[in-house]
Amino acid sequence: MKWSSTLLFCALVAGCGSDSSSSDDAATEETQNAAPVVEAGNAQIAASGDTVTLTATITDDDTSYVINWAQLSGTDVTLSDNTTASTTFTAPTVTTAETLQFQISVDDGTNDAVTDTVSVTIAVDSDDATSDSVWIINTTDEVSTRILDSSSGVGVLVNVQSVTEETIDNVDYTVVTSQGIPKYDVTMTQDIIDSINNRPKASSDLVTGETTASVGDIVEFGEDVGYVSTGDNCDSNAGYGYWPPGPACPTEDEREVYFPKTPEVTTEECDNGLGKVGLFVNGSSVYNWGDGMSYNTDGSWQNLAPVAEQYDVDICGGHSANGDYHHHFYTSCLADLVGDTGDQHSPIYGYAADGYPIYGPWQDNGVLAVSAWAVRDYTSTSETGCSDDARSCTLVDPYDASLGTESATQGPDFDDVVETLSKNELTAENGYYYEDYYWASELTAQGGAYLDQFNGHTDSTRGYHYHITITEVDGSYAPAFPYIIGSRFAGQLQDNAVASCSTGSVMGPPPGAG
Repeated sequence: MKWSSTLLFCALVAGCGSDSSSSDDAATEETQNAAPVVEAGNAQIAASGDTVTLTATITDDDTSYVINWAQLSGTDVTLSDNTTASTTFTAPTVTTAETLQFQISVDDGTNDAVTDTVSVTIAVDSDDATSDSVWIINTTDEVSTRILDSSSGVGVLVNVQSVTEETIDNVDYTVVTSQGIPKYDVTMTQDIIDSINNRPKASSDLVTGETTASVGDIVEFGEDVGYVSTGDNCDSNAGYGYWPPGPACPTEDEREVYFPKTPEVTTEECDNGLGKVGLFVNGSSVYNWGDGMSYNTDGSWQNLAPVAEQYDVDICGGHSANGDYHHHFYTSCLADLVGDTGDQHSPIYGYAADGYPIYGPWQDNGVLAVSAWAVRDYTSTSETGCSDDARSCTLVDPYDASLGTESATQGPDFDDVVETLSKNELTAENGYYYEDYYWASELTAQGGAYLDQFNGHTDSTRGYHYHITITEVDGSYAPAFPYIIGSRFAGQLQDNAVASCSTGSVMGPPPGAG
């Protein structure tokens, strides 16, 4: 609420012997003409086509004031009457949730006009969440000129091929087919050029020690930018040069994925494992936080893929395992495709295997959704610490830090240097491993932008949904654990889901790990 101040004053006239009571009364009446108090009303949520009523509460000495409603932002609507305390409009049709903001101004003719604002969020119709409009569908049978089917040598179809609906055993599904290859066209910026040229092993990772791309170039997905690509499927003019040295380049990975249209909350602890845990709206795979590797390969101190594989991904933050192109964390390339600019709640980026939608990182205009997973304090006096202030213990249950710790194989010191699969050397600082984190339930309890243990939350517009999480570091954004969805699914997995509940045991890396 915005308040305006009023200067109260009294004029004293000396040397006057006349009765001044009537003039004093008039002065008192004048000085008591306080500014109105204005409340525009509570924020609202409406669906397209709804009649929305804005009702302001105005408190004033009298009713001699002038009202004016105005729309400040959002799709333009027509107010039924902008000069009364209550006005209505018809909610516009939107394809993604949109917030409209309105301002009421009240002027009593004496004081400065007083204003207050109210927002109305227009929600997407529930049926839209699994409709064709959410998915990036290839309606022209466009094929990649850079990524070829490993068996036929023909260009792979890009993005999503079809979205249909099917009912099995009384469960309604959205069925998505894709060959797993996105259509990312990236305009090269100086920051991207620098990130390639300044990598630790640029002299050996790049044919000439630096990228062949220039600022302003539009690089197609799979186009040669100068890398020494290794492994399967990395033939010349078929992905070679787009990926840093690694096990493989992506190829056709046919998938038909069933997402329940009405997800159900899980009744069991369902850990997710390696491989697909969902799909992005362009048909590419979503993977969880892990790369299948651990310190000294003994199963404890498990690598976080966005950390350990930071030099193993392409300019869109993805790479391949067994030919399957996937993302472990946020990608600005997909953000560009879905039009996510951070000026409102993010749109849908994809769906998890349980059917719940995955939204981008923004909770509101300029407000990031915040992971409630925190880095452990390893000091011996801490609830999450170890007796030697080092990585000598793990939490009994990372979802309940109050249960304490248990001894574990000694992990690296926080300033130790470890070597990744791609032979890059990184410092094993706190936050490098999965075991460095725990769910801080007190953060989730604060609500607002804080998420739950599954990296999701509920609002009245979208129901339950996951968020991709990032954090701002030194003026730029970095992935924030658990990155996309938590280590467990929030929803029940159907028998035909693209993923299954993991046993929780640590697997070795698949061929083409990561």
